[in-house]
Amino acid sequence: MPEPGPSPLQSSLPTAATHFGAHVLGRSAPPIEPTDTGATAEATAAAPPLPGLGWVPHGPTGLGTAALSLARHEAAPAPGAPVAGRPIPGLYFHPVPEPDPARVDEVSRRIKAWAQDEVQLYPEDWEGEFDGFSVGRYMVACHPDAPTVEHLMLATRLMVAENAVDDCYCEDHGGSPVGLGGRLLLAHTALDPLHTTGEYQPAWAESLHADAPRRAYRSAMEYFTGQATPSQADRYRHDMARLHLGYLAEAAWTETNHVPEVWEYLAMRQFNNFRPCPTITDSVGGYELPADLHAQPAMQRVLALAGNATTIVNDLYSYTKELASPGKHLNLPVVIAERENLSDKEGYLKAVEVHNDLMRDFEAAAADLAAACPVPSVLRFLRGVAVWVDGNHYWHQTNTYRYSLPDFW
Repeated sequence: MPEPGPSPLQSSLPTAATHFGAHVLGRSAPPIEPTDTGATAEATAAAPPLPGLGWVPHGPTGLGTAALSLARHEAAPAPGAPVAGRPIPGLYFHPVPEPDPARVDEVSRRIKAWAQDEVQLYPEDWEGEFDGFSVGRYMVACHPDAPTVEHLMLATRLMVAENAVDDCYCEDHGGSPVGLGGRLLLAHTALDPLHTTGEYQPAWAESLHADAPRRAYRSAMEYFTGQATPSQADRYRHDMARLHLGYLAEAAWTETNHVPEVWEYLAMRQFNNFRPCPTITDSVGGYELPADLHAQPAMQRVLALAGNATTIVNDLYSYTKELASPGKHLNLPVVIAERENLSDKEGYLKAVEVHNDLMRDFEAAAADLAAACPVPSVLRFLRGVAVWVDGNHYWHQTNTYRYSLPDFW
């Protein structure tokens, strides 16, 4: 696997700006279907080839533009490595090869040691659930270009910490909408440190060890800031604040027994979603997308659509799991069925269509941005986000410990 180049020391925006709206090198081809096995463009040093990966958005086309392509080599999962789990019929997705088993084993070993020994994340009787989450397989599938296992661990610790907050504050393991805002605020200070007087600083610092979610957030963020750049860390804090805002909106609806309109639910899901995970794809890849390029509205649209599509994947695969849990659990199929007076099956199948529309919008937005701004760090970042989207679906499809499909086909 080629080593990534060093993180850029200066902004690429002056170069990029000459391309926005003024130097589009060619229109992007329409997205190819997941089953298309046509030839792809040559890989470049800007976006090193990742053998065996499926589709990512096209770059510009036309004479002299092959070096700007984001295309990954089309490949089905490796022979002899069957993919567990049944994909949702009709869902638009791109298959990926099985993640490197050696890396999966090593990441799984390290994350369990961190959870047990460093942050005391869970009691002994939760061990089966921790193992069943298969976070090592998840993160290796989503970040195949990580130069080292330690780079993978940056994402893995943060993923586990986020899941602990969701479970312990919001969901299965003692979570409640009552008082959630206070708990999330204090946990967020483990990511975005409190700056206060000397008299009160020690009490805050001690509070970071008060419960498993805060211990996990503090430790995972400490590892992340030790390797990421300051702008990458600040970007992550911003996206986590978005996530926590989404948690609070969902909790408020639960407390008032409110079923939102479909568009309102989708607005909540744009915040309560996976966005913090693909937004750090450059940190895990060992390079940096400069802050001014990350902040471009076109890049923000790509990230929002990627987060929205991957989160609806979660709604679809976790549907039966959530129906079996106590109380009324909001997800897109449930909201569509209730608000549009459809059957459970009709609501679910329409949610599949919503996902597919979001996926195609994501791919089109990424292709447009690649064409308009063919800066190496932008191309590689877009490629990494697309890989994350594919890996996220792979994990949901194959995690039969957690998920099963409804009997709608």
